[in-house]
Amino acid sequence: MYKRVRLKDTVEVPPEELANVTPELVKKLLQDKLEGRMDEEVGSVVSVIEVNDVGEGAVLPNRPGVYYEADFDALTYDPQMQEVVDGTVVEVVEFGAFVGIGPVDGLLHVSQISDEYLAFDAENQQLASNESNRTLGVEDAVRTRIVTKSIDERNPRDSKIGLTAKQVGLGKHGWLEEERQKREAPPSE
Repeated sequence: MYKRVRLKDTVEVPPEELANVTPELVKKLLQDKLEGRMDEEVGSVVSVIEVNDVGEGAVLPNRPGVYYEADFDALTYDPQMQEVVDGTVVEVVEFGAFVGIGPVDGLLHVSQISDEYLAFDAENQQLASNESNRTLGVEDAVRTRIVTKSIDERNPRDSKIGLTAKQVGLGKHGWLEEERQKREAPPSE
C-alpha cells in the first residue's frame, strides 16, 4: 500500500554546502539518504516529496559537516499482510517466480501458483504445465496476495515477501481473463 507520511530525520550538510542550507538542499540530501531504504514501520521510502521544516544545525566533535533535523513528507510503499497486489514477473527460477510489486519484489513459490504441476523451462525462462499448457514467464502480469512479510532494515535486499495465487480471482492476468470468458460464454446446446 502506498502512503504519504510525515517523517523526521537528520542529514549531514557537508562544509562546502554550509553557505546554502535551503529546504531544496535538505530535500536532495534526504533523497540520497532515504529513497530505496526499507523501514519496518513505514515500509520502503519511494520518494521524499516535500521538506516542511529544517531545524537548527548542530556540530559534532571531529565531524566536518553540520547536522540538521528535518520534518518532511515522503511517499512510502508498505506491503500489508493479505493485501491483493498486481505485479509483473521479473524473474523465473526453478522454485518459483519473483514478482515486482511496487518498488519491491515478492516470491511466488511454484507451490503457490497453481494446483497443477509446473515444470521449470530454463531455456524459455518460464514455468509450464503439461496438463493445461499454461505458462508463467518473465513480464507476465499477475494478481497475487501477500502471505508473508519479513523486512530486513539493515539489508533491504534481504527482505522477503511471500505471495500466493492459489485463490479464486488470483493468478496470471491471461488465465483470469480465460476464466471470465468461460463464465460469460453462452451455454452450448
